[in-house]
Amino acid sequence: MKNNLLASLAPWREKFQDFGYSRKYYFHYFLYTHSIALSAMTASPRILIVIATQTLTRLAGGRVVAEYPVSTGANGVGELRGSGCTPRGQHRVRLRIGAGCPVGTVFRARRPTGEVYGPELAAACPDRDWILTRILWLTGCVPGRNRGGQVDTLRRFIYIHGCPDAAPMGTPRSHGCIRMRNSDLVELFDATPAGTPVEIRECAPEHSPLPLLG
Repeated sequence: MKNNLLASLAPWREKFQDFGYSRKYYFHYFLYTHSIALSAMTASPRILIVIATQTLTRLAGGRVVAEYPVSTGANGVGELRGSGCTPRGQHRVRLRIGAGCPVGTVFRARRPTGEVYGPELAAACPDRDWILTRILWLTGCVPGRNRGGQVDTLRRFIYIHGCPDAAPMGTPRSHGCIRMRNSDLVELFDATPAGTPVEIRECAPEHSPLPLLG
């Protein structure tokens, strides 16, 4: 079985070398893609975020369970700290924050402030970047790509989080995070355990048994 797995990724190894990726990068991609392949054969959930369509798809057992509109980084895609961009590639949910909090709960530094978002609060703080209801904090899986140094997704504080219901979905408006409608986020949060794989891609994946590099 090990030889079959290695053979299945041989073409990808050549592509990685063509683009100058290191063996270390290839090794982490190998581990991640085979964990995805295994989860697709079970009921394990995973999440696919596509920048071009501004959608988040929840999958289980290799099948689409739900699809939601989202809003990603207004500055486009990128991994550098301070860029305001949404990172690409393979991630996992590192922490789930806000379970049981009322819808509209306001978070700062990942802690509830005691406020619940509403018209009066919005009018009093018109320029605040609202993080509401729940937080799924992401961590990158590939060193040098979205983990470690200046490209570390976790240390960039990239979340899937709620936002005001009036905020537009389907268009990139965030500071790098993935914004969702609060009701959609609660549904996603309840179905997403810590450790869930999350892939962020620029374009929709082609038909393939393995996820492609974004």
